[in-house]
Amino acid sequence: MVRISVLTDCLRSIVNAERLGRKQVLIRPCSRVIIKFLRVMQKHGYIGEFEVIDDHRSNKILVELRGRINKCGAISPRFDLKLGDYEQWASQILPSRQFGYLVVTTTYGIMDHEEARHRGTGGKILGFFY
Repeated sequence: MVRISVLTDCLRSIVNAERLGRKQVLIRPCSRVIIKFLRVMQKHGYIGEFEVIDDHRSNKILVELRGRINKCGAISPRFDLKLGDYEQWASQILPSRQFGYLVVTTTYGIMDHEEARHRGTGGKILGFFY
């Protein structure tokens, strides 16, 4: 079976482990996009520490869960976002204005939509979490 999106598989396994009440989850395969997405989630306190395990193939990631994730997912295709589109996309995807983040990839790197709005840049949407 062929993997279509590694990021989608990663976020789906995180949500499933979170719903089962697990304390940690093993994600494989690993990619740079997944690591940067997890750093954004970690910065906002949705997950704990994570560790990249080298298995001489495509690596694995062991993620410590905190029980704060209600839902997370990847958005495919990666739609283009202008600076003024963040509010519209946030209202379509996120349940409330008070919590939740869209993760976008910009020329400054992968960040959440609030940081991208603060920097004044657009980009492509990768996914969301709340």
